[in-house]
Amino acid sequence: MTAGRPPARPARAPESDPTADQATKDAMSNATTVSPAHSASTASTLITNIAALVTNNPSLGGGSPRSSKFESGGGSPLGLIQDAAVAIEGDRVVWTGDQSKAPATDNRVDAGGRAVIPGFVDSHSHLVFAGDRTQEFNARMSGRQYSAGGIRTTVAATRAASDEELEANLTRYLREALHQGTTTFETKSGYGLTVEDEARALRIAAAHTDEVTYLGAHIVSPDHADDPASYVALVTGEMLDACAPYARWIDVFCEKGAFDGDQARAILTAGKARGLHPRVHANQLSYGPGVQLAVELDAASADHCTHLTDDDVDALANSDTVATLLPGAEFSTRAEWPNARRLLDAGATVALSTDCNPGSSFTSSVPFCVALAVRDMGMTPDEAVWSATAGGAAALRRDDIGRLTPGARADLLVLDAPSHVHLAYRPGVPLVSEVWRRGVREV
Repeated sequence: MTAGRPPARPARAPESDPTADQATKDAMSNATTVSPAHSASTASTLITNIAALVTNNPSLGGGSPRSSKFESGGGSPLGLIQDAAVAIEGDRVVWTGDQSKAPATDNRVDAGGRAVIPGFVDSHSHLVFAGDRTQEFNARMSGRQYSAGGIRTTVAATRAASDEELEANLTRYLREALHQGTTTFETKSGYGLTVEDEARALRIAAAHTDEVTYLGAHIVSPDHADDPASYVALVTGEMLDACAPYARWIDVFCEKGAFDGDQARAILTAGKARGLHPRVHANQLSYGPGVQLAVELDAASADHCTHLTDDDVDALANSDTVATLLPGAEFSTRAEWPNARRLLDAGATVALSTDCNPGSSFTSSVPFCVALAVRDMGMTPDEAVWSATAGGAAALRRDDIGRLTPGARADLLVLDAPSHVHLAYRPGVPLVSEVWRRGVREV
């Protein structure tokens, strides 16, 4: 484990079943497997008749042995299996392979010749907020000047909302995302910007996900507009004390008009001292120090990565910091697209995420982001799907999600299509027909 890295959630392997018959054992020996532990309270399920199964196990399907990288020139770690099946025991995958070699299970589910992929891992979102910014978006898309407050508009609405209203909004967007295939999500504070409002945002978020990020350093609070240094002191002091118990991560918007490199370093270093691991909003609007700072501090991810120097690309490629790309933001602001091809060819690990927020990327659809990445950012369909699943898991430093291999959490999607490529091939079409999370079908 890299020093300073938060521990990944363990991928629990069920115990062996001493009563399994020999035929089942023989079948399971011919594929990647963890033997299920049958009990009266835990039934096993086999999903069969899968046209194409994305496992993200690079040892399958002729992919790269480097599970978090794509080889320049074409290797893919999707681990694609044709005519496949997946066995689930409790909340874990226990077997994947050719359906003709599938083990016996308590239940069988017919996928109907459709594709199955891991559940999407949305590693960057801002879901605890109130209000919307429809007028701002309409003006931007209509070519008109708009002088309202941007993030400050959302801050005012969020501060005015009750806990119940904020949680109702959050659960609404989570249901929306689940129906589009998101089975793991990260979300941030950042629309309260007071000690009380930041802490309550994280408290609400923590009731719904383990992947909670303290983003008191989203912008300088309007209350401290004339004294940014006092706000940095608050973010690294009293606000951090109130927020740290609810969060796993700390983030900062390192950008002109938000926080410069020195301020960002002070904020992230203070968070690390309290046990929070860094993430960075980096190089979205302009060239700047964000990516280099992220790599220096072993941040799990540098997010946006739109404006990169060669040194930035090299730093990402030679680090454990994931470049998280957020095409919904470029779509919604008509900004320059990040160059995913450049990052991938250099050997950087890339994740795709929605950046769902009310101002610059009000989408909860990972499939939409996959289609944008293929169309406008130079990614292949394989690369985009990997980045939205295993790439997102890497950005959260998790090895129990984003893949369908024995020991992984049984989070999977059944697509109303014979191949994962249809996510980009048929943009805008609701192809996610079933969502399984922790071994239970939820959609």
